[in-house]
Amino acid sequence: MTATPVRRLVLTLAVPSIVSMLVNNIYNLVDTAFVGRLGTSASGAVGIVFGFMSIIQAFGFMFGQGSGSILSRALGDQDRVKASLHASAGFFGAILFGLFISVIGFLFLDEIVMLLGSTQTIAPHAKTYISYILIASPFMCSSLVLNNILRYEGKAVLGMIGLMTGAVLNMAGDPILMFGLGMGIAGAGLSTAVSQLISWGILLYMFLSGRTSARLRFSLASHAGASVYGNIMATGMPSLLRQGLHSLNTVLLNTACAPYGDAAVAGMSIVSRIMFFAFSAALGVGQGFQPVAAFNYGARRYSRVREGYRFTLLAAETIIAVGCAAILAFAGDLVCVFRDDPAVIAVGTRALRLLAAAYLFLPVCMVTEMLHQSTGHRAGASFLSALRSGLLSIPALLILSRVRGLSGIQEAQPAAMMLSIPFAVLFAVLFFKKLPKEDAIAGGSLPEEARGE
Repeated sequence: MTATPVRRLVLTLAVPSIVSMLVNNIYNLVDTAFVGRLGTSASGAVGIVFGFMSIIQAFGFMFGQGSGSILSRALGDQDRVKASLHASAGFFGAILFGLFISVIGFLFLDEIVMLLGSTQTIAPHAKTYISYILIASPFMCSSLVLNNILRYEGKAVLGMIGLMTGAVLNMAGDPILMFGLGMGIAGAGLSTAVSQLISWGILLYMFLSGRTSARLRFSLASHAGASVYGNIMATGMPSLLRQGLHSLNTVLLNTACAPYGDAAVAGMSIVSRIMFFAFSAALGVGQGFQPVAAFNYGARRYSRVREGYRFTLLAAETIIAVGCAAILAFAGDLVCVFRDDPAVIAVGTRALRLLAAAYLFLPVCMVTEMLHQSTGHRAGASFLSALRSGLLSIPALLILSRVRGLSGIQEAQPAAMMLSIPFAVLFAVLFFKKLPKEDAIAGGSLPEEARGE
């Protein structure tokens, strides 16, 4: 982590993340296409479920990114005890939160489905699908922790194996359960739940078989003080804000689209899936950068942090430019793949083109946010996450939807993304201005914020 050339190291760690994300997003797209065959209302339910899954992911990423960032800096500072302590607390904390979400979800299932933006015709499909997601919630939440810890240890390939296995099984299970056994949308939910359980088991095996530097021990998690959990949650707060606000944004988007019919809900849901797929490769490069930044910051190799940031930004921008160019050229055809409904295609095509144009500028926001979180600069990372995921996008959606109707709904997220760029540039400049110019020897004293204490 401190000797391999930075560019090669980032790419080596990024490739498994990119492959995992592409396979998982291919599954998401395939799932959307299969469910779309059940009708427009069922297709709209995918957007409702996607918003709920974002809530589960929000807590998983909070515990995973929080414990992973602290763990990687601890390993860079040659402190394996601290690494295992935070890994254990993050894992068991995520299971507990996943169980809490399951219980609350089943107790208030009807209310949650409507709160997520369902129409009366979408609600029955969404309730069926979400029921299976609730059963799998503890495994989904804690799987994200296991995968993030593996990435932050520099063992992204092991995480890729677990995630890819689950995604491939899910893609195979969808047609068998939905159409072969005639389960419909319940088959999509069951396929997702089973694949998540299998993926969780494979990821957990990587730790139990001794392939990791950190160890998972319930005794460590049960005796960890409030300060340990507080550190994990504070460090992972940018991820919670990003995913939580994204979920809220999805709910508000579905609610704003509901008056325009199921076609509007389905169209915007399809757009979200397509854009996340286009962004996934660039995000994978960023995830390859995170352990490099965290470990080398902990080891006082500040020049490698600078080099990693520059390379990651350039690589992510190149990838996203290629993807967005393809989307701008074939937007209508892409939407048509998932739902051959003229109303859905009309809504989705315009929204997809606007969002693709704005995504060209996303890498600077993403990489700067990851830089701050990986190096323990919680306040800056939290602000940037909140800014891009909700502080700008939610007001933009509320205002533009009232002023410009459906057109405003399509324009809200692109407008918010463009407004967040100057802030990301400013934060990057200030970070590197304060970063020490010279490398130092590991084992000295890190700033309190960087130690996560």
